Amino acid sequence: MNLGFKGYRQSRQNGGHFIQAILFPNFFRTCETDFMLLELPNLDLPNNTPAKNELRKSLRAKRRNLTPHQQKQASMGLCRQLSRLPEFIFGQRIAAYIPNDGEIDPQPLLELAWRLGKEVYLPILHPFSKGRLLFMAHYPNQAMAKNRYGIPEPLCDHSAYCPVWTLDMVLTPLVGFDAAGNRMGMGGGFYDRTFAFLNDGSRPRKPRMVGVAHECQKVTELPSERWDIVMNKIVTGDATYTS
Repeated sequence: MNLGFKGYRQSRQNGGHFIQAILFPNFFRTCETDFMLLELPNLDLPNNTPAKNELRKSLRAKRRNLTPHQQKQASMGLCRQLSRLPEFIFGQRIAAYIPNDGEIDPQPLLELAWRLGKEVYLPILHPFSKGRLLFMAHYPNQAMAKNRYGIPEPLCDHSAYCPVWTLDMVLTPLVGFDAAGNRMGMGGGFYDRTFAFLNDGSRPRKPRMVGVAHECQKVTELPSERWDIVMNKIVTGDATYTS
């Protein structure tokens, strides 16, 4: 059985799972080059003000309070909306996520993508670049292991790594959004750091960023910072918002 990156060691600590990376030098150099231009100064400090934290807490409670039936209906509606987008129809490399904390579930779209022969990728916590993500290939019935946040990550060989700028469409989970395409995440800055090249033009390709959420997570206006990655579109189970 393939238990992850070559050289990975799966362990238990404090009742949870984590993956300790012991990577081959070639893979290390590849990923190090990928992220060498993506530094952001003081990202966490102004991004988590008391007002934003209170709003984040309120919106997370709203999505967690949805019933299983409401979650299922929203998930199916999301698939219908996303499947009509040019980004999905013409895209080959689709990045998604495993839902957590009441997030809307993109699984029906992933199953459609597999049936159409598209490639699906999921984020994992970057093993040696703190606060960033890597995207690894995801397949049906794939072995998974929980990261330190309790979120399942795919276990696959290092060759399944996909440079972020070669993705076609990135389904981005969010806590809150507005109609202008501003996104509020969980506050860790993972997506803002990982896709910082979208703001500085340092890469030749730009994946389309599609935020996904429940309709109840929409607010009138969100404050934005200079490093925030604005979504090209935001899709719920009911509507598509284009910035």
